[in-house]
Amino acid sequence: MTAHRLQDTALRYFLEVARSGSLTVAAERLSVSPSAISRQVAMLEDLLGVPLFERHPRGMVASPAGELLAAHALHGALEAERVVSDIRGLQGLKRGRVRLACSSGFANEFLPRAIADFRAEHPGIQFQLRAARPAEVTEAVLLGEADIGLTYSRAAVDGIRVERRQPASVFAVMRPDHPLAKLRTVTLAQMHPYPIALSGADNTVRQLFDVGCSQRGLVFEPVLTSNRFESLASFVLHGGGLTIAGEITVRDRVRRGELHAAEIRERGMRGRAVELQTLAGRTLPDVVKTFLAFLGEQLPAPAAA
Repeated sequence: MTAHRLQDTALRYFLEVARSGSLTVAAERLSVSPSAISRQVAMLEDLLGVPLFERHPRGMVASPAGELLAAHALHGALEAERVVSDIRGLQGLKRGRVRLACSSGFANEFLPRAIADFRAEHPGIQFQLRAARPAEVTEAVLLGEADIGLTYSRAAVDGIRVERRQPASVFAVMRPDHPLAKLRTVTLAQMHPYPIALSGADNTVRQLFDVGCSQRGLVFEPVLTSNRFESLASFVLHGGGLTIAGEITVRDRVRRGELHAAEIRERGMRGRAVELQTLAGRTLPDVVKTFLAFLGEQLPAPAAA
């Protein structure tokens, strides 16, 4: 038994178009022809007597009526998934699936390790993990494409239930033999003499760092800019200098002694928070609730670096 068999075909096709904004993309995701989806959408529009989409050259946008129907269809789709999951779980957590979306830093080591540890107790559970930018993580939860979002947030989002929230400082990251590695906390002025590698301007760590630098009147000229933290970390490990990151991003490497992380002691560096997000008003499948609780236990206050 699969969840989609418990759902009305027309609503399922309609919802995928609403999610993707395209008949072609929806058809690819559902493995059916665009014409089949178009017929089902047209049937719903005839039944309701209103257009469900505004059709534009670059895609389809849900009309006000379409937005209402999409919310109804999403609720039905998620409920069908929950029912199927909970039926499979009547004999314990032997089967099931958890869909995760996270900011890229959590996908490097933190979540893969948490998944492996969870599966040691529940080997029948499968996971899907998608790394994306923070806003895209929240959007995936809102669209029902992810059961759980783990991301950095700076403001509340309508429709999101925050299951856990904790402040997230910015840390200077370096090799253990770096001159600053004897310190648990550092200032921007202490970091300024050393070469630094930074992420792009759309990264929340970089944004807080730039605000702090502006307040202090300091200008850092990065010797390396990259949208991949693995590249920044490799630069540091090869003796290139400093980088910056959230504590969870480098936690495992600090524990192994590969890197040292010192909290940047400046006003405003805690202007974001780690959030575990789910969709407000949704009843989660038992397997998702169990993993959510397990994941919350993996997010204690940052360990001393």
